[in-house]
Amino acid sequence: MSIPQFKDYLLLEKNYSLHTIKAYEADLLSFQEFLSTEFEYSDLKEVDYSQIRNWIVFLSESDISNRSINRKISSLKSYYRFLQKVGELAISPLQKHRPLKMAKKVQVPFSKVEVVNVINDIDTHSFEGIRDKAIIELFYSAGLRRIELINLQLVDLDLVGRNIKVLGKRNKERYLPLLNSVAKTIELYIKERNLVAPVLMENSYLFVSSKGDKMSESLVYRIINTYFSKASAKVKKSPHILRHSFATHLLNEGANLNAVKELLGHSSLAATQVYTHNSIAELKNIHSKAHPRNNKD
Repeated sequence: MSIPQFKDYLLLEKNYSLHTIKAYEADLLSFQEFLSTEFEYSDLKEVDYSQIRNWIVFLSESDISNRSINRKISSLKSYYRFLQKVGELAISPLQKHRPLKMAKKVQVPFSKVEVVNVINDIDTHSFEGIRDKAIIELFYSAGLRRIELINLQLVDLDLVGRNIKVLGKRNKERYLPLLNSVAKTIELYIKERNLVAPVLMENSYLFVSSKGDKMSESLVYRIINTYFSKASAKVKKSPHILRHSFATHLLNEGANLNAVKELLGHSSLAATQVYTHNSIAELKNIHSKAHPRNNKD
């Protein structure tokens, strides 16, 4: 069973994005190249765990992080599960594999003051300015993923009903509420947007570049990084940290974990619970300052 057939399976049956499928393919081809170089064959169905272990050692000695190695092995696992599913393989060579240990990544969210300062300091006297403000407000108020924001279309926006339809992972739709202040910023942006990119088709993208094109992931990253670099000393300044801030601030204000899970578009609570770390830290801070038994001297 070939890699192209596996790609068709990921696209048509699993509804994976093209970006994800390309990553899977790159991992499989990388392992195939390793087999060809080290063992002089490249049939992925013929390997045993010893060859995979040799690849893991090779990757580790090449200064590839454990996180990246685990992702590559995950791609292999998915391929072998596919071969089992279609009857091409009886037992996966990765059946007893255990992922490499990884240091926990601590995601430090922006503070509420940092976010507010960024939003208030944006110069909205240009197309880029009002667009960037709309993007940042929407990221922070709705907790969108970067690719979700990029793929938003004008028809997904309901300014009257104050909500927006988002297409998440595996084509799962969810409807998110729009704050009145955010809706007003988006209304102002759309007036400017229509001068740059007149609405010619029903599936026109909501956010566009100054040339009227669909925005790229790198452009969206640069927007967030540029504005927050002026307001925050935190090491990482990205759309994901803004989404992280959205979840953390909601939980700090007492939002229900299940509600935050639905807003984020997570399939399980386990994915949402990573944000409770900062929430607990905030609770400890409040507890320390307010409890009468705390020694404040």
